[in-house]
Amino acid sequence: VQLVESGGGLVQAGGSLTLSCAVSGTIGSINAMAWYRQAPGKQRELVARISASGRINYADSVKGRFTISRDNAKNTMSLRMQMNSLKPEDTAVYYCNAGWDIGATMLYDYWGQGTQVTVSS
Repeated sequence: VQLVESGGGLVQAGGSLTLSCAVSGTIGSINAMAWYRQAPGKQRELVARISASGRINYADSVKGRFTISRDNAKNTMSLRMQMNSLKPEDTAVYYCNAGWDIGATMLYDYWGQGTQVTVSS
């Protein structure tokens, strides 16, 4: 399975960006997807996640501003995240994550290479 992110860039505070993640390979081995981010000097953190059951969770810091969505079509799968009202503190490398959700944890997962999002004040 390969994950390829796109859509990052430089935007002013208050602006919007849409991140996309294209999944290729054995997509039948994926039932949960998420976006993580890592800012300089900080640990990687969960931003938004769609579980195997379709439940969506957001980090408190992005609730009401970010929207995660997933598209499944024949032999293709993609993940998107619409990011509105961006703040300088949203600046980070954003990573797409996908894997097999078994409830309490992921049996296995895969990571994309990351895409940089920079929000200027």
